[in-house]
Amino acid sequence: MSDRSPVPNAPEGGSPPAGPSAPGLPPGPAAPVGVIHDIGYRHYDGARLGRGHATAALTVHSLRGIFGLGRPARAKIIPFGLFGIMMLPAVVSIAIMALAQQRGMAYPGYAVALQPIIAIFLASQSPYAVAPDLRFRVLPLYLSRPVTLWDYVGAKLAAMTAALFLLLAVPLTVLFVGELLIDMPGAPLTSDYLASMAGAVAYAVLLAALGVAIASFTPRRGLGVASIIALYLLSSGVSTVLAAVMESVNDYTAAGWAWLVNPFFLVDAAVQVGIFGTEPAAPGAYPGGIGVAAAIAAVLGLTVLSVAALIMRYRKAASR
Repeated sequence: MSDRSPVPNAPEGGSPPAGPSAPGLPPGPAAPVGVIHDIGYRHYDGARLGRGHATAALTVHSLRGIFGLGRPARAKIIPFGLFGIMMLPAVVSIAIMALAQQRGMAYPGYAVALQPIIAIFLASQSPYAVAPDLRFRVLPLYLSRPVTLWDYVGAKLAAMTAALFLLLAVPLTVLFVGELLIDMPGAPLTSDYLASMAGAVAYAVLLAALGVAIASFTPRRGLGVASIIALYLLSSGVSTVLAAVMESVNDYTAAGWAWLVNPFFLVDAAVQVGIFGTEPAAPGAYPGGIGVAAAIAAVLGLTVLSVAALIMRYRKAASR
């Protein structure tokens, strides 16, 4: 008969039994035991601010990033450089009013005259608002919180819209304040200033929707920049060529419709000329009557389609 006896069980509540060992040898090492250490984590007992505050924080964060705030110094060069270029015509116009008592650039034509600068700003900064989140696939992290897909898209659009509005509204306001301080002969052009501010809102909404929608289809910033620039060059080139061809055959009605291919002329025709009655900023006249309604419908339609494309794009990205 064998004189070996079974290994006794560990006492209740103690460590687990030692591992098996050969006869006549000491017991094996005990199995590891997990221990929870108190390293100072604290429970959050403050107010839960909810979706609204999270969406507002995301909007502010995106707006700061568009202008390079909180980013390296090189990220501030393009947005603030373009902002400075946008300010130059306002400063020159104020100098002309002060020295020659003559008005400089017209308020409604400000955005149209500087449309290449606005297009470069849109192309360079729109991809920043969306490309990093797509490239690093962090969208599910945003949506794991109370922020919904609509909140996320709305925050990005609001940030880009606010950036474009500031790019236009600040120079226009500086120009208007300069006119008031110089006290030009006659009444100040308050109606033109208000029309241009309404146009700035329309420009910001339409261009932000188009730019962010295009940039969202690629996680690479370079491709987003190139796509937006290509769209602007194509629309402005086609608009100019078609209008010139129609005017060469004395078809000025068709030429007026051709100007509307360019989104800058489209907003000018729909808002500043169609609603507020300012002078057209295009070289030719826009179509009247049904043309105004068509321009307004086109602005609204392009904005809605861009937002819908953005929602579908992010819904697909979030499901990955």
